[in-house]
Amino acid sequence: MKLVNIGFGNTVAADKIVAIVSPDSAPIKRMVQEAKDDGIAIDATFGRKTRGVLIMDSDHIVLSAVQAETIAARIDKDISQE
Repeated sequence: MKLVNIGFGNTVAADKIVAIVSPDSAPIKRMVQEAKDDGIAIDATFGRKTRGVLIMDSDHIVLSAVQAETIAARIDKDISQE
């Protein structure tokens, strides 16, 4: 199981990520709000602005202060090192 750093020492299992998206669009904002209301949002921003949203295969939504592109690059780097 490969773990990917999503900022501030927090990691998630790379093989459990379905999508990494930017939080700027209205549909993603709605999805995040619904996840918060349902109690399935995991806030790993440490109080900072959300810059990346990870959608997990367990239907959880993980909020990160690291940009989506940066997280994707970290995953690609880990895969290319194998």
